[in-house]
Amino acid sequence: MKRADLEEQIRQVILASVEVDGLTAADLPADAALFGADGVGLDSIDALEIGAALRKRFQVKFKANARRTRSISARLRRLRTSSRRISAKRWKVEGR
Repeated sequence: MKRADLEEQIRQVILASVEVDGLTAADLPADAALFGADGVGLDSIDALEIGAALRKRFQVKFKANARRTRSISARLRRLRTSSRRISAKRWKVEGR
């Protein structure tokens, strides 16, 4: 699968997973930050929801709990980063 196709599939998973008024595919360019004030503005709850949806859609190993939410957000920080991890099948949050 081409990276652009994978990024579009991830974009659609994100849009279906979060409830942000007015958020469209155009708001999610591959290199835009997804979390925080300098990005799209998604939060830690969104990270958990997106992580669960990506796991279900792409059958990637993804371990999440409240203690690791920051790590999840870091791994999901950009759509392009997510697509690289998924395509490489290296999607596992390590414990600290």
